[in-house]
Amino acid sequence: QVQVVESGGGLVQAGGSQRLSCTASGLTFDNVGLGWFRQTPGMEREGVACINWSGAYTRYADSVMGRFTISRDNAKKTLYLQMNSLKPGDTAIYYCAATRAHAYASCSRSGTDYNYWGQGTQVTVSS
Repeated sequence: QVQVVESGGGLVQAGGSQRLSCTASGLTFDNVGLGWFRQTPGMEREGVACINWSGAYTRYADSVMGRFTISRDNAKKTLYLQMNSLKPGDTAIYYCAATRAHAYASCSRSGTDYNYWGQGTQVTVSS
């Protein structure tokens, strides 16, 4: 049974930093592509960032480019999202997801390409 669990959310002031973590069990961690997504009520889910199996290939949404960094530690079976220069507009529930389909030469920021999802962690940025 695959389990994906996010951690690290909370309240942070605008301009501050926060790091999210995600662990995935029940699958071969270094055989999957991983992504971070976020959603706020009434808005479509946004693919924030993705990373391929080795970490050599990453993609970012324009809204977070230069501020967020996605990375992974396959030995620890953990995915990270380092978020810097946070803005109130970054407030959302952040989800981690895994896919076997887009794992190797590239990665996907489309949620429909992902098979396994965590429950999400709330990030709130105060102004």
